[in-house]
Amino acid sequence: MTTAQSTAAELFRSLHSPTAPLALANAWDVASARVIEAAGAPAIATTSAGVAWSLGSPDGDALTRDRALKLIARIAAAVSVPVTADIEGGYGKDAAEVAETITGVLAAGAVGVNIEDGTRAPGELAARLTAARQAAERAGAALFLNARIDTYLFGLGDPDTRLEETLTRARMYVDAGADGVFVPGVTDPATIKELAADIAVPLNIMAGPGAPTVRELGALGVARVSLGSGVAQSAYAAARSAAQELYGKGDYTSLTEAMTFPEVNDLLS
Repeated sequence: MTTAQSTAAELFRSLHSPTAPLALANAWDVASARVIEAAGAPAIATTSAGVAWSLGSPDGDALTRDRALKLIARIAAAVSVPVTADIEGGYGKDAAEVAETITGVLAAGAVGVNIEDGTRAPGELAARLTAARQAAERAGAALFLNARIDTYLFGLGDPDTRLEETLTRARMYVDAGADGVFVPGVTDPATIKELAADIAVPLNIMAGPGAPTVRELGALGVARVSLGSGVAQSAYAAARSAAQELYGKGDYTSLTEAMTFPEVNDLLS
């Protein structure tokens, strides 16, 4: 890998700190990435759901690897800050294919990835993480590997043992090569504090309305805060509101808060 890749990867890794958590407003295309970067983002993260939707696919391992990699490459080429890519389960049917995906992600210019367990057995994600780490090492790349645990997001298992199950998975994934652990679906401060205290690598939480603020999450030990597909969903809600207003009242007032044409156009010039 190049010196530029190494520098960007080191910078991205250094941004993970509870003192000032890395806040990521996830992008789904080049324009959204440029808008987010211009707002002051120190790094760009993609949302796999938003990327899939923008390319005409549902979320959930339906998007093909090639289409995802091309989008990651376009975003990485358009911004000057580090890029981390959400690659769902790794865009492959097994660990070997996930390794191929990682090689493609690095070639596309990203310095980090999220890989999720979803409803897979934890051992399957562990194997995928190990394959991802080995692929990065073969490429000589300093990849930040973020393991997503979906126990809370999907309500998996017994609620009484969900915390311990999450921590057990976290330890397994760190042993397999994860640099960070992402636990979406948790907003309870006490649970977040326990997760942060017992996970040995930076903890990533997904935030939205009703969740603690970034500063409050940092005080609980969180090092990274993501908005997931929330920004993309808000953008599509704006499109729906404008369309419903146009085809209903024949009005356009919902467009009053739109970015101006020059603002958007200049970001892409």
